[in-house]
Amino acid sequence: MNVVLRPATAADADTVTDIMLASRKKFLAYAPMAHSEREVRGWVRYLLLPRESVTLAVADERIAGFLSLDKGDRLTWLTQFYLAPDFVGRGIGSQLLTHALSLASKPVRLHCFQQNQDARRFYERHGFVPVRFTDGSGNEERCPDVLYELA
Repeated sequence: MNVVLRPATAADADTVTDIMLASRKKFLAYAPMAHSEREVRGWVRYLLLPRESVTLAVADERIAGFLSLDKGDRLTWLTQFYLAPDFVGRGIGSQLLTHALSLASKPVRLHCFQQNQDARRFYERHGFVPVRFTDGSGNEERCPDVLYELA
């Protein structure tokens, strides 16, 4: 499968949101959405895409997933990472993450729900280590999470 990585543009906002919503519904059903679909669409269009570095993975001429980085002076946050459910397990996530990490200032940090075992294994395979476990009181979904770091 030929995968092309490219920066997201404003024209990609609806597709990025669709992927996020479909992925959350399929893989994160235990984590209630804190915002309505309309609010999420506005957030992607007016905040995420203009403010963060968002990279798309395009496979078979479809946007298969995306990853966003918030680059700071001393570290980088991986803030969003979603694949369309029918593209999971094809190596696209690894390609996307490897590319993004090549652009990031280390350390790189991210939060992951504790219950999301598949994502946790994925991050740990790529060198991330858990540095703090929380009860979820600090996130909008109120689900226990893990802070990961790649030094």
